[in-house]
Amino acid sequence: MKTSAPGVRLGSVSFVWRPWMVLVTLLLAVAAFVVLCLSIGAGDFPIGLPQVVTTLLGRGEQVDEFVIMDLRMPRALAGLVVGTALGVSGAITQSIARNPLASPDILGITGGASAVAVTLVTVSGGAAATIVSSVGLSAAALAGGLCTGLLVYFLAWRRGINGLRLILIGISVSAVMEAITTWLLVTADIRDVARAQVWLVGSLNDRSWGEVWVALWCTLALLAVVACVAPHLRALQLDDDVVTGLGVRHSRVRAVLLLCAVLLAGVAVSAAGPVPFVALVAPQVAMRLTRHSAPPLVASGLTGALLLTCADLVARTALPITLPVGVVTAAIGGPFLVYLLVRANLRAR
Repeated sequence: MKTSAPGVRLGSVSFVWRPWMVLVTLLLAVAAFVVLCLSIGAGDFPIGLPQVVTTLLGRGEQVDEFVIMDLRMPRALAGLVVGTALGVSGAITQSIARNPLASPDILGITGGASAVAVTLVTVSGGAAATIVSSVGLSAAALAGGLCTGLLVYFLAWRRGINGLRLILIGISVSAVMEAITTWLLVTADIRDVARAQVWLVGSLNDRSWGEVWVALWCTLALLAVVACVAPHLRALQLDDDVVTGLGVRHSRVRAVLLLCAVLLAGVAVSAAGPVPFVALVAPQVAMRLTRHSAPPLVASGLTGALLLTCADLVARTALPITLPVGVVTAAIGGPFLVYLLVRANLRAR
């Protein structure tokens, strides 16, 4: 006989105690840290895991500290931040849409950010140059992703949000954004196309501390907002009438969470380009590992960080040439998407 998980109350805060989820979350955090250290130590000047940990604790040699903190740490930390942002963003969108296919990739958010970035890269002079010089390419891409996400949300709203309608409209908007991007690449100068293609693949190459700090603080601020609203996320998986009966203002909560999901995806895209499939795969893997009925936010963020850090390590060390991390995540995410589609088709029969 299956028993329900025990509840815990600390003052005015109550939650369900799930030991297995806590254990898996801790293991994911440890695994992400270990892979981060391995990624930092890998390179032309290899550094062992003990030396990496010692250097991170501030007791390493001067040469190791220079290689780790100045040369390799920005890229590794960027992968950790971007993976976390994508994992949490995917978990929110999949939970609200109640569909495993709902992710920033499918909903057109990354496509909108890419279209804006490619426009600014390929269109020389005029307003494009003014925007790039004033706000920067990353901020413009973030604004493009936000506008696309809001467009999909408003088009999908019909006295509430239906998961299937949200996905269908997201796919349509994503197709439009991809068509615009393709047209810009076909008609632009070949040198601008080369610059845009590097950005479109999704890469952590040449990350600077300035870019990492911006992405880190934006992600932490958005995660703080998500943590304040997250207790209502489980209720949003029910029908709107039931949610209203529970006293939850579902429209406001859903809007805040979707806005945070869009901004998290936009921050990730602005920092590393449109890295594909991480936001789709990470929540589903975390849900299966934790044996939960919906994608857990913390475990999804840690899974995204672990997945992207592992992908970056493989991209740098598996082949004689360094690949963009987006190539590896696409190779992982493509088959996983096919698996989800086949599984959904079998359930529908």
